[in-house]
Amino acid sequence: MTAVTTSLTPAQIAALSTAAVAGWGTANIVGLTTAQVAALTTAQIVALSTAQIVALTTAQIVALPIASIAALTTADVAALTTAQIVAITTAGIGALTAPQFMGLTTAQVAAMTTIQIPAITKLDLAAMTTADLVALTTTQLLALTTAQIPALTTVQMAALPTASIAGFSTSQISAFTTAQIASLNSAQSAALFH
Repeated sequence: MTAVTTSLTPAQIAALSTAAVAGWGTANIVGLTTAQVAALTTAQIVALSTAQIVALTTAQIVALPIASIAALTTADVAALTTAQIVAITTAGIGALTAPQFMGLTTAQVAAMTTIQIPAITKLDLAAMTTADLVALTTTQLLALTTAQIPALTTVQMAALPTASIAGFSTSQISAFTTAQIASLNSAQSAALFH
C-alpha cells in the first residue's frame, strides 16, 4: 500500500475520502512527498490520528497548509516533537489557536526559534504559562515585538528573570504597560535601567 500511496499525484491525494486517509499506516504517512502533504485537505488532516500526525517528518510539517495546522487537535499539537514544533512556519505558529498553544509543553515552547517567537499571537502569548515563559532564553524573549510586550500579563512579567528584563531594548521597555511596570520586583525594576 505504501508504494501505491507514494505514486498518487497531489490531485489524487486531495480526492481521497477522509476514511481512506485515516486508514493509512504511519509508513504511508512517512512515505508521502511534501507536495502530497500540501495537497491534503483540512478534512483529511483532521481525520488523521495523533499517531499519524506525529509520524509526519519535519519537511512534511513545513508543507502542511496553514488551515490544517489550525485544525489540528490540542492532543495532536501536544504530541508533536520539539523538532516538529521548530519546523512549523511562522504563519503556522500564528495560526495556532489559544487552546492549541496552551496545550504545548514547556519543552515545545522552549524549542521555538527566535523567528517563530514574533509570530506568536498576543492572545496565545497571554495564555502562556509562567513556566513556559521562564523556559524561554533571554535571546528568545528579546525576539518579542513591541506589539507583543503589552500582551504579557502582570503575573508573567513578575516571573521574568531579571537578566531577561535587563536585555530588553529601549523600544521593548517603552512598550511595557503601567500595570506591567508596577508588577516588577525591585531587582527587575533596577534591571530596566541597564
